[in-house]
Amino acid sequence: MNAVIVSDLHIGSRYFLCQGFGRFLGNVPEDYELILNGDIIDNPYAKLKPSHQRIMDLIEQVSCSQKIVWVQGNHDNGYIPKGFGKVHFKRLHHIEDSLLIAHGDDFDGIMPRNRTFIKAFKMMHNLRVRLGAKPVHVAKYAKKWAPFYKVLRKNVMMNAVNCAIENGYKSVICGHTHYPEDRVFRGVRYINTGAWTEFPAFYLLVTAYEMTLKTIDDSFTVL
Repeated sequence: MNAVIVSDLHIGSRYFLCQGFGRFLGNVPEDYELILNGDIIDNPYAKLKPSHQRIMDLIEQVSCSQKIVWVQGNHDNGYIPKGFGKVHFKRLHHIEDSLLIAHGDDFDGIMPRNRTFIKAFKMMHNLRVRLGAKPVHVAKYAKKWAPFYKVLRKNVMMNAVNCAIENGYKSVICGHTHYPEDRVFRGVRYINTGAWTEFPAFYLLVTAYEMTLKTIDDSFTVL
């Protein structure tokens, strides 16, 4: 089966690469399954500005002609819009019996245990922006704290790989950390598809023969 996988769009966030994703979505072949791997909405309770609502409308429209799977993430928080085309909403997804797809928040043993620190960190980041610092997504700012970020990434990867091994999958695909990577750990291929809140944005192209982590370019050609 052929598929295109992306994660962490954060539609509604000021950092969502709205125009780029719209062009990208229009280039996904109809015979490919499109898998939205979590944190597609930044805040399910906030009203979207028109340009971001158009992306939601486009996803709904595309779902009527090709299969779209929306894997729930922590930001989505169970969000399922009423009458949303033919989009399939899931907590986990898999391709055949070899590839597990999960957003990654269920594998995160770091942030849930440090909610007070995370809240303070976000407040500090927002204060920096208000004081004139360059506005970037909080995840991009967190990458400057390399030791902490490395622990988070490794924790998600290890737990994801353990889950894959326990359930007989050869590969596992996650988002959540906003850090694109493709590596093998304990004999399992772990791929993270990064985020659409900063350039370059990434997507995973899955065919019957290979999986390739790709970046978008100016043409936004998927294949």
